[in-house]
Parts: sequence; C-alpha cells; structure tokens
Amino acid sequence: MSRTTQSRPLTSGVALLAAIALAAIGAGTPALAKSPSKRPWTGAHNPYFHTHASTTRGAVTVDGRTIHYQAVAGMIIVHGPGWNDATDAYGSGQPSPAKAKRTQSEAAMFYVAYFKDGAKPSKRPITFLYNGGPGSASLWLHMGAFGPRRVVTADHTQTPPAPYKLVNNEYSLLDASDLVFVDAPGTGFGRVRGPDPAKNFYGADADVHAFSQFIMKFLSKYGRWNSPKYLLGESYGTPRSAMLVNALETHHNIDFNGVILLSAILNFDDSNGIGMARFNPGIGLPYEVSLPSFTATAWYHHELPGGEPPLKPLLAKVEHFAMTDYAQALREGSLLSTSNFDAIAAKLHDYTGLPTGYIEKANLRVTGGEFQHQLLADTDETTGRLDSRFSGPSLNPLGQRAQYDPQSAAISSAYAAAFNDYSRKVLHFGMGLRYKMQIPVWQVWNFDHRQPGVGYALSRALNVMPDLANAMKQDPDLKVMLNGGYFDLATPFYEGIYEMKHLPMPRKLQANIQYHYYMSGHMIYVHVPALKQLHANIVAFIDSTDHQH
Repeated sequence: MSRTTQSRPLTSGVALLAAIALAAIGAGTPALAKSPSKRPWTGAHNPYFHTHASTTRGAVTVDGRTIHYQAVAGMIIVHGPGWNDATDAYGSGQPSPAKAKRTQSEAAMFYVAYFKDGAKPSKRPITFLYNGGPGSASLWLHMGAFGPRRVVTADHTQTPPAPYKLVNNEYSLLDASDLVFVDAPGTGFGRVRGPDPAKNFYGADADVHAFSQFIMKFLSKYGRWNSPKYLLGESYGTPRSAMLVNALETHHNIDFNGVILLSAILNFDDSNGIGMARFNPGIGLPYEVSLPSFTATAWYHHELPGGEPPLKPLLAKVEHFAMTDYAQALREGSLLSTSNFDAIAAKLHDYTGLPTGYIEKANLRVTGGEFQHQLLADTDETTGRLDSRFSGPSLNPLGQRAQYDPQSAAISSAYAAAFNDYSRKVLHFGMGLRYKMQIPVWQVWNFDHRQPGVGYALSRALNVMPDLANAMKQDPDLKVMLNGGYFDLATPFYEGIYEMKHLPMPRKLQANIQYHYYMSGHMIYVHVPALKQLHANIVAFIDSTDHQH
C-alpha cells in the first residue's frame, strides 16, 4: 500500500539467512542491547508497548563487497497531536493522574534499523523508509527492495506456495546508507491505544505528526542528528514524505539531503487508479495522466492494434496526445463535435487496444479499474493494478471493473511468510505477537490537510504539492528523486511527472529533481532488472547529495 488505495498495500522482500556473529563492535555503532527472552511476554503491561530493542548481527554482500552490520528491531512510543510532554497528558496544566490516564493516546511504532559496522555516524548517511496505504507496514520495501535479505517471487506470474526462497540481497542500500524501516502507527508489531486513535493517528496531518516524533526520537536515541539524512517513501509514503520533509524542516529545523519518491501521488485529484475520477465530473486530468500507463500495459500484453513499436518513443507520442488533443476534447464536454468525438475515440483505441465502441460508451473516459477488467476481456482475464504485467482470472467476467489485484494475490503470501519468519528467527523480535501487514484505515482516514501558509486544514482531496514546493524553497539544497514504473495503474508514472512539473516554486528549482522510470510496476523492485537499476540510481543520488565529496 505500497499502498495508495483500498487494495492491499505492497512493497519489499527479505531473505532468511543466519546472522553472522562478529567479535567486536565497530566504531560509531550503537551498543548491543540485551536480546529479549524468547518466551511470550506476561504480566499486566501491554506487550505491544514493551519498548525493548533486540540487537543482532549480520552481513550482506553488495557488488561483491561484504558489509557487516548491526540490526536493531524495536519500538518507539509517540503521541497524538496536542500531547504536552511536560505534563505527560494532552493540553496545558497538570491534570489529575486519573484524568491523565483517561486522556492518554499513544502509538508504539515498530522499526528495524541496520547500522554498518565501523562507520562514523556523522559521516554515514541514514535513510528512513516506509510504505504507504495508508495503513501499510514497511515489510514490502524491507523484504523486496533494500533490506539485507530478499524474498524471491515470480517476476510477473503467481508465486507458488511455501517454502519461499530467501537470498542475500545484492541490491540492499546498505552499501550507501544506514537504513531504518518504519511501520506506520497500528501496523507491523506496532499498536495504538487510548481514546480515539483514528483522530490521533489515522489522518494526513496526524500521521505526519507521529512520523515526525518518531524520527526526532530516533535521531536522539542513536546519535544521528548530524548524519546526512534521507526520506524514502512508496505510494502513500510519497505524500507522507512531502508533508514530512516540510514539517521537519519548517517546524523542527531538520533539513534533509534528499527525498526519494517511489510511485508517487501528490495530488489525489489527479488519481484515476481506483476509479474515483467517476465521482469528480468535469475534471479530465486523471484520464489524461493515466493514458500512457494504459498504452504501456496494452503494449506489454500485445493488445495494441498497430503492433509493438519501441515503447519509449510510443509513450512520448501518447503523452503529447494526452496533454493536447485528448485534454482539449475532455474540456469541451458536450460541445465536442461528433466528428472530433469519433476521431478521439479512434485514437484512444489505437493507444489502449480497447474496442472503439467501449470507449464511446465510456464517453472517452475509462477508469483504471475498468481498463484492468476490459483489456483482456476476451480471455476472461484481469490485469494487475499495482503491476499490470500480471494478470489473473476475472472474478466476475460480466462486471464493470476489476474486483481484485492479481499482482497482490500473486506475491503477498511470500512477503508475509518471509517477514514473519525473518523477524522471529533472525531479528529475535515478535515472539507471541502478531505482525499486521496492513490495517483497514482507508475508510476512516482523515485526508484534511493544513497546507503551508493556510491557517486551517482544507477539507478536500489531499494535495501536498505545496508542501514539497515549500520545503524546496526554504532549503534550495534539497534534492528530490522521482521513480516510477511504466506498468503502474495505481499511481501512473506520468502523473508523477505532471505533478513535479507543476510544483508552485521558482523554475530554477526544477533542476533539483531527478526522474527515473523502469520496465516494472508500482512495486518497481518486483522486477529484478528494475531493482538493479533502482539500486544504482539511488546510490548515485545519495553519493551526489551527502555533501561529503
């Protein structure tokens, strides 16, 4: 969740290998904490709020070089907005102990941190990584992309059931940065408690407040305030990153060297991924920015009527058409002439492979879910949403839209098994506890957001473009890296390009943004050649922005 929608969030793999014991602690590495008992916790306290940390050792080989590291799995406690750390309660003044207990609301946030042995903290970059949802834990990025172990899944088909293969992750980012995988409040081994957790933790601004507290406490706990710092978020983790970097920079005087966005969505009014555009008539942009992803998907499945020309030049033509003739046609609405309507429908047929009659019935406006369901309708197959290279049997061949995501169905079990096994057998954390891969907070999530310069939260579709722009204006050294997959129907790659090109900031700051695209989907790293490219690009980004060269 990745992810950004009601579908399962997705992102990351880990391989289960025995940790390699080392004799000495490297310079600048946190002291080893006592490993917890392997017995389930007992007693009156809530075991999920037991804030111990389990420390283990391991090694990973990246580009032929072995990196020894210390892994720390643990909890950090944060509180909802309005918490007064001087009174240990909400609001000002000193409440009675009974009242303080009644009004307490807190979240235990689970994390796994990897510290390279022998590295000097002030010289070693540190990257905070998280998935999206909202309501997803970070096991996807952890186990599929950048942790020291990676779970092996099928590239674009169903992964067979257990046992799953766990391997050394030669694309781990530990060669460039220490890593902190952070699970959102209520996910993973983390939990929330106290009155009204939805109000205190399940909303755009409340979520950023919790992550801000987590990062500041982590920097203090492990002495990393002077390290080069990065944020890396996927899917809903990208709007979180935009809000978070602005909040930490402007409210807490913490500048970051870079923000790495995977499968970005900054303005939910631009989204066509879950079909919400149907409920926002008069807004054509979601259809326009999703069209290149439809083309890429039809190209991959050999459904384009004109054959299979080279993909990138084809996408350039489609992007131009989407922003010109197609955009103009959608703006005209019922004023569009019949001849122009027919011409646009024919062009959409050429670029999507959908029947012209279907496109006309859709009034030139096809949502992501409808496209998933319709493209392979002749074979009663539905394409993946997070990665449209995947396909599976349609649950309802007569339905209007896709009713599940074949990619999620194909790989989620492997990630669940990998992390649950790895956390207990290698990290020695979680015995007797349940790990929640995702929690159902989409329906209760408060998307109201107070943008920079606005005195109140705006009740409308979430738009954090002003947040990222404000952070880049306040810190002109801040660099941003945008990564997307051509076969992503959840957060179409061209949507990210469009949003970056429309950030409300001076044109010269556009030079601070890098763009990278891959022959993969929402979870870029599921396709190993794309993961290899992604790793190389992120390492180069960190190397060029840590200001030590």
